[in-house]
Amino acid sequence: MNLETNKSTGVPAPASDAAPGVATDSLPGVTPLRKPDSLRSHVESYLREAIMNGQLRPGERLIERELCALLDISRPSLREALRKLEAEKLIKIVLHRGPVVASISAKEAADLYAVRALLESHAVHEFVRIASEPEVDALGQAVKNLHAAAATQDRKQLLAAKAQFYEVILNGCANELIKEMIIGLLSRINILRSTSFSRPDRLPESLREIDELFDLIRARDADAAREAARKHVLNAEKAALTILKQQHPTTLSTR
Repeated sequence: MNLETNKSTGVPAPASDAAPGVATDSLPGVTPLRKPDSLRSHVESYLREAIMNGQLRPGERLIERELCALLDISRPSLREALRKLEAEKLIKIVLHRGPVVASISAKEAADLYAVRALLESHAVHEFVRIASEPEVDALGQAVKNLHAAAATQDRKQLLAAKAQFYEVILNGCANELIKEMIIGLLSRINILRSTSFSRPDRLPESLREIDELFDLIRARDADAAREAARKHVLNAEKAALTILKQQHPTTLSTR
């Protein structure tokens, strides 16, 4: 694994299930682990973030011995976290190789975007129909936060701001099943968001689409907002598939 340590990055060491005060290393750009109530959940979050922000890349082998030393945790704790990430389809177990970071094929991406377009467009429609004015105001603040994050060019801040925008919509659409389903897909959605933003012109396009979507929401035009939300997802799909096909030109197809 291509990992740097605290010695070169200055990133605070993660907490662990080893003895207090033991110095540990950290993945650059990933939020360090804190002293946890549930170590497993914090290891999961740490590795999930490393995968989503590209510190651990698709196809990269996760060597348990190195991760245990890096995070200063026991092998059972690491394996519990890896099982959860495998269930989220962020890693896969390969015969004779062990755990590796999963790749998302163009076909899998297309399927995911199709589901996302259906769920998010309906959530937007319902949000427009029933959300309170304070909830609409909160969405407006989320749009401002998204623009501010985009100005920093920091991928982590950008993904967090985009997640906040959708969190407001999901909380205000009064459909717990849609919220549950989207949250279940969130890790892979964030990987694809990060992929789509790798295309230089996608971020300004995305911001314009979000602004248009919010204007329709604020105008309480539910049908037009639903269509704008659907188009936003489809445009994100086109950007992500372009990048995926460039990365894997001979192996990927959408059908």
